[in-house]
Amino acid sequence: MDLFKALGDHNYEQLILMNDKETGLKAITCIHDTTLGPGLGGTRYWTYENEEDAIEDAMRLARGMTYKSAASGLSLGGAKTVIIKDTEKKVSEEAMFRAFGRFVEGLNGRYITAADVGTTEIIMDHIYQETNYVAGTGLKPGTSGNPSPSTAHGVYVGMKAAAKKAFGSDSLEGRRILIEGVGKVGFLLAEKVMAEGAHVIASDIFEGPRKRAQEAGCQIVDADDMFSVQADIYAPCALGATVNDDTIDQIKAAGIKVIAGAANNQLAEPRHGDKIDELGMVYAPDYILNAGGLIQVADEFNGGYSAKRARMSVDRIYDQIEKVFEIAERDGIPTYMAADRLAEERIAAVRGTRRIFARDAKSIINR
Repeated sequence: MDLFKALGDHNYEQLILMNDKETGLKAITCIHDTTLGPGLGGTRYWTYENEEDAIEDAMRLARGMTYKSAASGLSLGGAKTVIIKDTEKKVSEEAMFRAFGRFVEGLNGRYITAADVGTTEIIMDHIYQETNYVAGTGLKPGTSGNPSPSTAHGVYVGMKAAAKKAFGSDSLEGRRILIEGVGKVGFLLAEKVMAEGAHVIASDIFEGPRKRAQEAGCQIVDADDMFSVQADIYAPCALGATVNDDTIDQIKAAGIKVIAGAANNQLAEPRHGDKIDELGMVYAPDYILNAGGLIQVADEFNGGYSAKRARMSVDRIYDQIEKVFEIAERDGIPTYMAADRLAEERIAAVRGTRRIFARDAKSIINR
């Protein structure tokens, strides 16, 4: 990999390799853009075939966090850490993650970490022993707790905005909503839309979530038969890439007019976003719709978490989705491209203020 070319292609700011032989720590932190504020991004603890794959993953995820934060209206930049997991080597997680915490502290607030795939609140507690630049720890005063309810609420309000675009009204009463994946977020979403009078058709590959959803009043359909039923809205809330060559025609044939769910990377490829647009369906871009959890975590840095303040911020996902639709119409582009443009325009506008000297610039971390 030509590292500096890779950094230059999408204007990354910093790539940091962290090594601590005693604890077995091999970490890669990528900071993509801090125009809007310090880079916030979780720490992923995962196995990789090689170090280059780990670096590419950190870079891809960091850039995604920049766009997610910017499009959500947060005063945060984008970053990410991956820690390479050696399944053949036994390590003390406390020692290793405390060592990582010291590295994070050394970045002096340019990077704030949180939980991600392979890490937990307990691991965030270990990191907190060494740095305050961590969110989602149970030990830190003003912590925000489980982000799933905020993620589900953000998807709910964003879905309403998409319904307004497609049907002329944001009411979900009487709508048939197909939810793929009724785990932590998907089940909470199902409860919300059913409370408004929607009929939920639920699918999940696991028996436990299916049973719970059925008991709550959802119609259950097998994963292989998802698009054999008619629906108004499709909410992918499990794996990504479910909008692909094999499913797009099925989604259209099922009568679905709106795609709005919690899953990351719902489009298998960008061209599938073009196809959705050509078919006249409304797509609410996933990284804006599922930003409720990020918004909740970010609220910790506003003097301690406030559930009321965080909920008000999550409610604004409705407005952000409407802005995406406005940009799509203004520029004649699909909504997945409009979401990127919303983020890029906000970053460019704020970057222009950086020419004004401020000795002790205010930041989310010193409020």
